Amino acid sequence: MKSKKILLAVALAGGLAAGIVYAADHIDAPAVTGKATDITDLYVFQGQNTNNMVFVANSQGLLSPAASTTAAFDENTMLEFNIDNNNDNVEDLVIQCLYSGGKMYVYGPYKPATTGLNSTVTGTASVSVGITPYASSSTPVTATANGITAFAGPRDDPFFFDLDQYKKIIAGTATSFNAVGTDAFKGTNVLSTVVEVPKSMLNATAGQKLNVWIESKKKI
Repeated sequence: MKSKKILLAVALAGGLAAGIVYAADHIDAPAVTGKATDITDLYVFQGQNTNNMVFVANSQGLLSPAASTTAAFDENTMLEFNIDNNNDNVEDLVIQCLYSGGKMYVYGPYKPATTGLNSTVTGTASVSVGITPYASSSTPVTATANGITAFAGPRDDPFFFDLDQYKKIIAGTATSFNAVGTDAFKGTNVLSTVVEVPKSMLNATAGQKLNVWIESKKKI
């Protein structure tokens, strides 16, 4: 596994929530839209193996099928899952994901050397995984080491949102969403980074809720 010590600074923050997390944010400011720092979704849920938790960060949203063939993770951008397990809204653990040389390297979960806007990546990666290519026939590439399983690559955008109906509601020409609405993100893709870790690594007691948020950070 790759060993690194890197200082990074925050570029964009995702949502903060307790328990199971579903957070989405598409079409950001021009400075980050479509770039590696642009986070679209955060999902955190119990794994099929109920002893595990799954953390998902999606980025670079609204990729067309053509754009998905060349979309790539950025070697100067880190995705960091921040985990607060004592409800003080300060990260107690982090899972840091760094792309390098065609692989995604996952560090942690471990206690961060620093908290807040700057992060330091230290030590040896817990697991690394090759990037799954964009193709309908591609078998997802996963890797497992030290009890942690990881995936990285393009995927269909899982977030459903009827943007046109939302605009009508905001404009006052409609009062509610349709059932079923029209998915504005149908046919678009994101770059997904997925990390599944044993609950025992999260320093939480049974039934405890966790605060989780995602950040993208640029190397400085």
